[in-house]
Amino acid sequence: MAPFFESIFNFDEDKSELAIIAMQSAENMGKQVDYYLVNWFNQEAKKCNKSFERKTFLINNKCPRFTTGDGKALINETVRGKDVYILCDVGNYSLTYNMFGAENRMSPDDHYTDLKRIIAAIGGKAKKITVVMPILYGGRQHRRNARESLDCAQMLRELEIMGVSDIITFDAHDPRVQNAIPLVGFDNFMPTYQILKALLRRFPDMCLDKDTFMIVSPDEGAMSRNIYYASVLGVNLGMFYKRRDYSTIVNGRNPIVAHDYIGNDVKGKDIFVADDIIATGDSVLKLCTELKEKGCNKIFLTATYGLFTEGVEKFDEAYKKGLFTAVLSTNLTYVSPALREKEWFVEADMSKFIAYIIAASNQNKSLSGLLDPHDKINELIDKFHDKK
Repeated sequence: MAPFFESIFNFDEDKSELAIIAMQSAENMGKQVDYYLVNWFNQEAKKCNKSFERKTFLINNKCPRFTTGDGKALINETVRGKDVYILCDVGNYSLTYNMFGAENRMSPDDHYTDLKRIIAAIGGKAKKITVVMPILYGGRQHRRNARESLDCAQMLRELEIMGVSDIITFDAHDPRVQNAIPLVGFDNFMPTYQILKALLRRFPDMCLDKDTFMIVSPDEGAMSRNIYYASVLGVNLGMFYKRRDYSTIVNGRNPIVAHDYIGNDVKGKDIFVADDIIATGDSVLKLCTELKEKGCNKIFLTATYGLFTEGVEKFDEAYKKGLFTAVLSTNLTYVSPALREKEWFVEADMSKFIAYIIAASNQNKSLSGLLDPHDKINELIDKFHDKK
């Protein structure tokens, strides 16, 4: 039933009853996660000759707003004594609310405030609270330069004070922010296996040997995840060094002056580029141009969070020019219907993975097999080569 555990739910041990609060921002993900958990629970109950079954683990909730913009949280079922997992997508920009007759788009600030409202509505009655926040609120403001705020660290401290026991996130921009809450659980998962699985499903004719395939890191900050890909696939690794103008700030960041490439020759090779976020996409498309000028073959771009904050038109144009073959991303944050329809976009579904994490945490099982999917990736690659 589940590759990581002999049995997901153990009815012979006293475990806290599982409850999931999927906030409006993560409503679709919550339904998908609940689907897997309910099936696993009912299959295990039948296997153990138990007469009961579950229809859902989801707890009915909502965060309505007054016309002044003020809000509140309502939880319409009991959570007393339960092991509560709150799913929140602070990056969901599709939701709106009415304020003084004007429609306002919900920002990360709004989503985070609603999360705190939900925790406040629980009122200390849950046995344990775990926040599943795939893209961390304030995650890009993870360190202090000069006199500026530390948004992510402040958020983590606030959740700790409110009684949150564990934080579950994915591909944190800088996982060292967990140092702000040393006594709170902080698990940072990577979508490596799911991204590779999505890649091989869409492009079954790919060749992953080191003579034809290569990993290239878009910058020094993304080296760790690209080193992992290169190591587990056994291929060469290159890197671009971004030279920035630190005397200038444009849209909250220092503009890139030049990309300097370091590494093996990319001529004639398929290139795989992994990063945590695609925001405007300017830097990654410039990287594609430079790689093509160096004579590479296909380019596969991947980001845990494909945000496309300035739209997808520039990617449409680049795709028509042949600058890249595909962009792979997850559904850990909101993906617009328009993006899903793009020929060049490949989505890696993370709902089953999140269900595994929640089930394992609820049953106090080890998460090591989920934190490091090295064996699963090797199995995936072996199956891929056996089919060819």
